[in-house]
Amino acid sequence: MKNFEALGLTQPLLDGLAEMGFENPTEIQQQAIPILLKHDGDFIGLAQTGTGKTAAFGIPLLELMDTNSKDTQALILAPTRELAQQICRQIEAMSQKMGRLNVVPVFGGANIMGQIKDIRRGAQVIVATPGRLMDLMKRREIKLDALKFLILDEADEMLNMGFREDIDFILSKTDVGRNIWLFSATMAKEIKKIVDTYMKNPEEVRINREEIVNTNISHQYVQLKARDKTEALRRMLDFDQDMFGVVFCRTKRDTQQVADELNNNGYSTEALHGDMSQAQRDAAMKRFRNKNLKLLIATDVAARGIDVEDITHVIHFALPDDPEFYAHRSGRTARAGKKGESIALITKGDMRKLKYMESKLSIKFDRGEIPALEAITQKRIGRWTENLKAQTVNEKITDELFEEVKASLADVTKDELIGKFLTKEFNSIYKRNSITDLNDHSKDREDSGEYRERKPRSRGKEEGMKTYFINLGRKDEMNKGALLGFVCDVTGITGNDIGRIVLDGAHSFMDVKEEVAPQMEKLNAAERNGRELRANVHEGEVTESRDRGRGGRDSGSRDSGRGRSSGGGYKGNRDSNSSGGYKGNRDSDSGSGGGFKGRRSDGGGSSHRGRRDEDSSSGGGFKGRSSRSNDDSNSSTGGFKSRDSRPKREDSGSSGSSVEKKGSRSKFFGSKWD
Repeated sequence: MKNFEALGLTQPLLDGLAEMGFENPTEIQQQAIPILLKHDGDFIGLAQTGTGKTAAFGIPLLELMDTNSKDTQALILAPTRELAQQICRQIEAMSQKMGRLNVVPVFGGANIMGQIKDIRRGAQVIVATPGRLMDLMKRREIKLDALKFLILDEADEMLNMGFREDIDFILSKTDVGRNIWLFSATMAKEIKKIVDTYMKNPEEVRINREEIVNTNISHQYVQLKARDKTEALRRMLDFDQDMFGVVFCRTKRDTQQVADELNNNGYSTEALHGDMSQAQRDAAMKRFRNKNLKLLIATDVAARGIDVEDITHVIHFALPDDPEFYAHRSGRTARAGKKGESIALITKGDMRKLKYMESKLSIKFDRGEIPALEAITQKRIGRWTENLKAQTVNEKITDELFEEVKASLADVTKDELIGKFLTKEFNSIYKRNSITDLNDHSKDREDSGEYRERKPRSRGKEEGMKTYFINLGRKDEMNKGALLGFVCDVTGITGNDIGRIVLDGAHSFMDVKEEVAPQMEKLNAAERNGRELRANVHEGEVTESRDRGRGGRDSGSRDSGRGRSSGGGYKGNRDSNSSGGYKGNRDSDSGSGGGFKGRRSDGGGSSHRGRRDEDSSSGGGFKGRSSRSNDDSNSSTGGFKSRDSRPKREDSGSSGSSVEKKGSRSKFFGSKWD
């Protein structure tokens, strides 16, 4: 295998790569970099996510750029804000020894005026999502006269998310003096159209399809009941304290429910999905990168661009329909030559899909089992014993206090004392796990389908914890993940020191370890949105009202989207707080109601074929139907007998309804919501 020196790179760039820990190029890098350095023309690179495509185009881009010029020389398009941010970070890191290079990220959901200021200072490289870039181009805030390189990263994903018209607009407006470098996982028909229309005699590198999945990843499946999946995650975390991974769910609702249930049982996790604001998503990713979280619970769309070191596990709470999505997911682990595990939690009905994945990806799934409670207990007691032996005696313990405690325990034998210590630890293990054998596949426990919502077990305050009342709740647009992040940021407490969180309409309760509880006083000196905060020790019983609140949105509640509520019509059947027309039936958990006999199956695309952002929702027309999308993202009912299954979009910087642009309200299709 060639090293980076053999590719003929300059020393400052080699120094930057060495500092990043890059030693040997991946296959796509070995093949693409020499071509891009010598070939003055268009280029196509076909390779999966996780194979090093960012460095494959980033390294030659840095070599070919004029770093002394302030002009915008390179424009990189990415499907999501997370991927755009990741590309920016990696290019900045690779160029750290080359002098100052101004790389500007541009994406929806962030302050556009701040991005305009950054561009005006001189953006040599712009990394953008299509919608926001098109907005800035129409405002004439981006000058591309000196553009040399236009790079499309994850091109197939951009097209899947509905960006075709945006890409056509951008390519047509930059069709002078620039080379196009297109990177994609597949050469789909839509990709071929772009190639034929805008590219001239492109060089092509295609990574062997049999090698699209990292060979350092071990693939396992665990067959269990759908209702046991969350407890399976708890047991895996209890058994392996070094676990640091990403859990992929099919829908936003499942993502938030799984994160809530884990957090309610004392595990340090965070959700990542399209219902979260950009600030919430950035805060979640910051805590994950800092390893303040054990697991990040994410949808496929929201997880685009996650590039975090040392991820040990990728867990598929639900298998994706597309094998390539499985490859995208599992590629989050086993980076930089390290080992990783990809574990699929499947039901009996998923076996056919699993075999299909094996066939398409040329991999072998080994059967695994969820750790038994006895094995978890033995391992945790062993760790507890070693930690107890290694515990140093606090010098602040006075002789008087020591003698006082010693005298009070004089009647307790050594064996009794050990037994009491063991019992306390033993009870804490069994308190958060059921005694069910999750690997029991007998018929009386059979179950199938997706995650079924379970009523959370009532759980009191754990020993060693203090409960605090905080005057923040759902009406403050808070969910449990946002509240956890806010408290950690203000007080300096880590997620590992926080237990039960109970969120109500105007307030919340949080359990905090006694040793760090004094830090909660910092909340009393803080403000949020101009409101003075209050955090007091709560001694009474903690209860949660049934009122979810009608004013705000709570993506952390058991029914995401309940905050968006409106009145119903005659005989309107409703599974969530949304309006229904005459006999308007709805099965979804977000959005707004339908018209006469309007039905919805679950969040799908716009029935009027208008491009929708991921978080949009709108009302329906006569007999409108909408099909389910992969991320449970868009929620709209259709027009007159129309059907559409257009995929969602992640970038929130583009227009909403096709009836009226810029989020204006339409009589039949509602208003764009972001």
